Amino acid sequence: MQISLDTSKWYDRIWAAFIFFTRLPLWRLHQPEKEAYKTVVEHWPLVGWLTGTTMAAVLYFGSMLFTYEIAILLAIITRLLVTGALHEDGLADFIDGFGGGGTDRQRILDIMKDSHIGTYGVISLILYFLLLFFTLHAMTPIDAAMTIAAVDPFAKMLSAQLIQMMPYARTEETAKNHTVYRRFDIKAGISLAIQGLLPICLYIYYMYARIDWQLLIFIPAIVMYFLYMLIWRRLHGYTGDCCGALFLLTELATLLVAGYYLQ
Repeated sequence: MQISLDTSKWYDRIWAAFIFFTRLPLWRLHQPEKEAYKTVVEHWPLVGWLTGTTMAAVLYFGSMLFTYEIAILLAIITRLLVTGALHEDGLADFIDGFGGGGTDRQRILDIMKDSHIGTYGVISLILYFLLLFFTLHAMTPIDAAMTIAAVDPFAKMLSAQLIQMMPYARTEETAKNHTVYRRFDIKAGISLAIQGLLPICLYIYYMYARIDWQLLIFIPAIVMYFLYMLIWRRLHGYTGDCCGALFLLTELATLLVAGYYLQ
């Protein structure tokens, strides 16, 4: 049976997203065309279904074998291994750039592109992991697992809006991965919304009596907006590091809200 051209491209785009956002050796099974990598953000929340549920499973089942503290650490390490610390690297570069670059746009971009990590980046990662650990520790294993699985795709969907709100700050030639993401069309936007909203809506339905769903959605949206304003004022454009940092910070904001109600 022949596969249509549209079906093939759709398949390539999803495959490219999983190759790009994880370190799983999926490229050994299939090599998408280069153009497919420009659409990876459109399927970013779908990758979150994998990373979120994997992290959740390790945390929940790990808590049956080890202490809860060890299970949380194993869950965090698992996601780092699956993603290759891609987003954490973005967070460190983002904080280094905006912390050490002042208001000089080019200096911020140069610092973020530098492979070395600075003081601001180290401190940001320490504080991020401490907040993540203690927020998850405040919940029961089942609550923490369900929250992680729902929040990961939601935060990625929210952060993906950045590429719709401003242009890329560099040129394709000077980008770290030599790829500039394309903006969403209507079809891609609907798909992105379904990928990100379906898990969080199921989570809210299950947790409706225990959490304030409005704050759960509103707080990370506010965090995303203020980060967007900061990026726009300093860079007038986004980078891949900005997207990664936005994901981790909006995810953490959502987990903090959930943790407040579920502790």
